[in-house]
Amino acid sequence: MKSRFAVAACVLLLLLPMSLVAQDVWKDSSGKEITGFRAILMNHYNDSRKKVIDLATAMPEDKYTWRPMEGVRSVSEVYMHIAGSNYLLPSFIGHKPPEDIKRADEKNITEKAKVLEYVKKSFDYVKDVLLKVPESDFDKPADFFGSKTTYRGIMFNAVAHWHEHLGQSIAYARSNKVVPPWTAAEQAQEQKSDSKK
Repeated sequence: MKSRFAVAACVLLLLLPMSLVAQDVWKDSSGKEITGFRAILMNHYNDSRKKVIDLATAMPEDKYTWRPMEGVRSVSEVYMHIAGSNYLLPSFIGHKPPEDIKRADEKNITEKAKVLEYVKKSFDYVKDVLLKVPESDFDKPADFFGSKTTYRGIMFNAVAHWHEHLGQSIAYARSNKVVPPWTAAEQAQEQKSDSKK
């Protein structure tokens, strides 16, 4: 668990200079502009959600059982782990997961379509929770696997967790000759620009 706090601290240190240079802005569903910590958090949420879902969609179904070696998570298990944590982490700030969510889902749900549905629902759930937490609660104490932190710390752990397993998913995809969709789009744009020269 100490490594999770180290990752969260690194994310904080990386984000702090950016927030000092430019004010992050995020627009909610009504178009209202939100700034500050919640804007930083939700911008990371949007980026992580899109990339995780795009990459999970790009992976061929026959690769969902692939794992780099015995004893580590398969492709489907990584995505299900991300989803499971989207339900688990809010429980540390008082939001219990729906009763139909089970820890065993990580190993039991392996079909691509079902994994994608589960992942999308989990990101919708965590977004709802992140938007419900009042700013006045951000520094409220929280217990995280026996370590003392705050609600803000739990939310930073969610960001760190998304990025940690997005990186793992990219490595899995590359090992299976799958180019992340956002990279493929950038490469196509570069080739298009180069051909105009």
